[in-house]
Amino acid sequence: MKYPVEKTEEEWKEILGEKKYHILRQKGTEYPHTGEYNLHFENGTYCCAGCNEPLFESDSKFKAHCGWPSFDQAIPGKVKNVLDKSHGMIRTEIVCANCGGHLGHVFNDGPTATGERFCVNSLSITFKDQE
Repeated sequence: MKYPVEKTEEEWKEILGEKKYHILRQKGTEYPHTGEYNLHFENGTYCCAGCNEPLFESDSKFKAHCGWPSFDQAIPGKVKNVLDKSHGMIRTEIVCANCGGHLGHVFNDGPTATGERFCVNSLSITFKDQE
């Protein structure tokens, strides 16, 4: 797939560093309950750690008790769904629509009105306080 922001793998490695590169570009997963934003509930916007594109508003974040930051919706048009058949499962991967960075997966078991749970790696996002 083509995305508005495209870089070589070497450029991504230099920009992101080892851990974020593993998550965003190699589709890695951080250990549950270890991420900076798992229990973070400030007012603001969660952005892609790869390209800084706004992805989720803080009012869509909820405590899912799954070990990763969870949101019940993304900012419209900012996250793309991709079929993921890895690890012997069929899931829906979520990626940044601007750079294609792997964010995590979305599940249809959310407790809010949307019924969705966007399960996101903390290393794939940054946070901007509400101003």
